[in-house]
Formats: sequence, structure tokens, C-alpha cells
Amino acid sequence: MTVRFRTFAAALLLVLAATGAAQNPIQPLEFASETQRERYHALIDELRCTVCQNQALSSSDAPLAADLREAVYRQIREGRADNEIRQFMRDRYGDFVLYNPPLAAHTLLLWAGPPLLLVVGGILAALIVRAQRRRLAESAGTPAGDSPSDPPAT
Repeated sequence: MTVRFRTFAAALLLVLAATGAAQNPIQPLEFASETQRERYHALIDELRCTVCQNQALSSSDAPLAADLREAVYRQIREGRADNEIRQFMRDRYGDFVLYNPPLAAHTLLLWAGPPLLLVVGGILAALIVRAQRRRLAESAGTPAGDSPSDPPAT
């Protein structure tokens, strides 16, 4: 029985591998130089897939990501600069396509939000700890801020 199961599992894996390879054929990209290849890989690692949840173009399997990779490849082959390609993507898809959006009025909350939340969280934690200490001191019968080991003031 285990031989049949192994044979079935192996056949199933072969069929799945064959259909996956047929759906996503690997298309090698040809570049004029190694510099172009490096620029391409740097850009597709830097640009975000707009339909995926926080994935770079280089790691996304979405059809739109494939189209965007093709657009980056085509523009590099045409001789466009990296900033021109980034601007093209921003014009078309907005600042979301960049992992590091520019600091501007409409992205201020994006940049200031995490530090602001950290400060607010720290203040809330301090207030909660202070209130807990006050409650513990009141339940022990000593005024807040006085330690039971402190001698009475004269």
C-alpha cells in the first residue's frame, strides 16, 4: 500500500510541476551591460507591487507585477535614468509604488505616524503605571509618593 501511495504522490507532484512550469515560463532578460542588469534588479526590489500586500515587484507573482517588471525592463533598455523610471511609476501609480515615499504634505502622517504613536504609547504607559502605583499606595494606607520605610517628617 505504501508503494502505491508513493507512486501516486510522485505522479501528482510531476503533474503539478509540469502545469506550473507551463503557466509561468521563465523568460530570460537580455541586457546590454551588467550595469543595466544591476539597475533593473535594484529598481524591481525598490518598487512595490500595487496589488500585493507589501511585496516588491521582484518577489510578486501578480500579473500586474509582471507587467511592471516589463515596463522597467523596457525603459532601462531605452536608456532612461532610474529617477525617470521612478517618476513614471509614481505618475502612474502614486507614491504607494515606492517603498520610501517622499516627505510631502500628503505623506506627512505616513512619516510622522509611527514616532507619534510611540510617544503617545509611552505617555499612556507612564500614566497607567503612575495610576497603579497610586492605587497600591492608597490600598496600603500610605499617601502617594511616601514610602513606608521613610521616617516621618518633623
